[in-house]
Amino acid sequence: MFARLREEIAVVFERDPAARNTWEVITCYPGFHALLMHRLAHWLWELELKWLARLTSHVGRWLTGIEIHPGATIGRRFFIDHGMGVVIGETAEIGDDCTLYHGVTLGGTSWNKGKRHPTLGEGVVVGAGAKILGPITVGAGAKVGSNAVVVKDIPPGATAIGIPARIVDARESAAAGRFSAYAVVKELNDPLAKAIHELIEHSVETDKRLDHVLAELSRLGMKIEDEAHTELDAQYLNKIVD
Repeated sequence: MFARLREEIAVVFERDPAARNTWEVITCYPGFHALLMHRLAHWLWELELKWLARLTSHVGRWLTGIEIHPGATIGRRFFIDHGMGVVIGETAEIGDDCTLYHGVTLGGTSWNKGKRHPTLGEGVVVGAGAKILGPITVGAGAKVGSNAVVVKDIPPGATAIGIPARIVDARESAAAGRFSAYAVVKELNDPLAKAIHELIEHSVETDKRLDHVLAELSRLGMKIEDEAHTELDAQYLNKIVD
């Protein structure tokens, strides 16, 4: 038991540069307190002492602002940073070495019994305010960006952002395996943003060409009214739609 406690304390120093000493972690880190309360509540839950387990969980929620259902399964070296507003549902499963930031929800989307909450693989990082909903799987080493809403499976090692969350190509400039606070990575290649930028650039280039054509027509003596200009724009837009 004491070895596990030392392990849970050590992980705080690994992932939070603000941690100064062991006494501070033991007395001032709500994520650490919530995890200890959950270990006790989960033990009571498995002993079929359901009410006592729920009461223990409720006390932990009141003290820390973190709600973890006693039925949730949590692996080793789990870290909740800041923690306020975190909600973890009954059938959620969290692998080893995972990190959650404040405001994260691992929620269910069904009133039916059985598996209805997410499963996080090993080493998953979930940014602040993210919502992972339903009996989906987030693969090992995946990252979920802050405020993302995830409703589909995420493959191992991928990064998901947005509402609803979409997979993006994330290339770390640092060595592989570096911890990524708030699931923020460098050189983030979002295909949707890239497509939008390409459309904007194409639109700007087309406007320049249209202005050039109108200038040439004007130079040749053709009178061009605003209505004609509007008609040309309408024809151009119709071609794009077609």
